[in-house]
Parts: sequence; C-alpha cells; structure tokens
Amino acid sequence: LDAENLIKYADLAMYKAKETGRNNYKFFTKAMNEEISSKLLLENDLRKALVKEEFEVYYQPQLDLNTNQIVSVEALLRWHHPEKGFVSPADFIPLAEETGLIVPIGEWVLRESCKQTKKWRDQGHDISLSVNLSNQQLISNHIVELVNEILVENQLDPQYLTLEITESLAITNLTDTLNKLKELQEIGVTIALDDFGTGYSSLSYLSTLPINFVKIDKSFINDICDKTKREIVKSVSRIASSRGLTV
Repeated sequence: LDAENLIKYADLAMYKAKETGRNNYKFFTKAMNEEISSKLLLENDLRKALVKEEFEVYYQPQLDLNTNQIVSVEALLRWHHPEKGFVSPADFIPLAEETGLIVPIGEWVLRESCKQTKKWRDQGHDISLSVNLSNQQLISNHIVELVNEILVENQLDPQYLTLEITESLAITNLTDTLNKLKELQEIGVTIALDDFGTGYSSLSYLSTLPINFVKIDKSFINDICDKTKREIVKSVSRIASSRGLTV
C-alpha cells in the first residue's frame, strides 16, 4: 500500500466517522470505498439529470374532508434514471442537499409546478399548490425575489402557492428564517409547517413562526388509535385553531 492510497483510505474513514457523529473512529473497509465510489457516480448522474430533463413532478392530492373535494396538490420530485430506472427520493434528495444541487433542482420544481397549476386553473380547476422548500433555498438571499419572479412569469396568483418548511429548518438561524417567511407572506404566499411533532418540536413555534398551516407528522396520524398520540393531535389542533391556523 503506497502513501497516496493510505491517505486516501484514511480520509474515507474520517468522513465516515464524521457522518456518525463526533468523538468516534472508523477503520477503512473495502465496502466504504465502494460506497463512496457509488455516491460520486450518483452525484455525477444527478448533475446531468437536470440538463437531460430526467426529473418529473408528481402531484399528491390534498382533500378537504368536509367536502371530499381536491383543493390542493403537493409537488413531489421524481427521478427516472435512464439506466437505473426509478431512483428513490430517499437516495438522491439528501445527496442533492449535501452537494448544493438542491438549489437549482428546487427552482426547477417550483417553476414546473407553478406552470402546471396555472394550466389547471385556466381549465377551471380550483386548485392550489404546495411546494417543499429546502434549507439551502430558504437561506438564499434571493429566495423571495425568485418566488415572486416565478409567480409573475406564470401569472399565478400568490394566494394559490404554499411553501412548506420543516420544523428543523425553521429553527435554523431563526431570526433570518422569520424575516424570510414574513417577506414571503407579504407577497401573498402561504407558509406551512411540515412534519410537526418530530425533531425539536415545541408548541411555542405555533405562536412565534409566521405560518398559516400546520401539518402534523404522519407518525402521530398513523397511530391515532393510541390514546397518548390522539391527545397530542387534539392539543396541537386546539392550539393551532386558536391561532387561526389550518391543521
């Protein structure tokens, strides 16, 4: 084993140790090298995917349970790799966030979904749109201008667009986040807090964050028969309703 490869393998072990938290160590393994190589190949393919138009937006319907009508759709990104076929978002979204590719990809999703929503509305469908916003998109200095530009470009009224953020994202650099969210609301966009009830959950965020919707995490809804979780859902609903938020 020469010095160059020894340092390379040590680096790989170091990065693997960092991924699992501080104050630990990892020994280099052959599987580790294969994992890194696979990750680099996927990153390279991800960079090409946007140019080659391999991405597609799927739309998940949201129902009004009072009327049983579809009132909104949530834009979900899907990737159809020319050789690997369907690539799970769980595999490529974290990589896109890690490499910064989530910014141009997120912009593409917003443009495509706003364009499609405008078409549906022109056809007479009273439908709104929800789009997830990543951490890197939100901290961008130009996010408000970009959202406004895309809405104007597609002649879509801001009231028909909801931007969804996660709780962990909301509390990252809280002051800047609050300002960005307020600016987005000022141009008429709706803000939703997604996956509420996980991570650093705090009921205080329902009163401090400038939001319009609260989406309770599915782990509570899936197990709604559990008395404790049912009471938590009821409590969140009551507090959100008292603030005029939609759950």
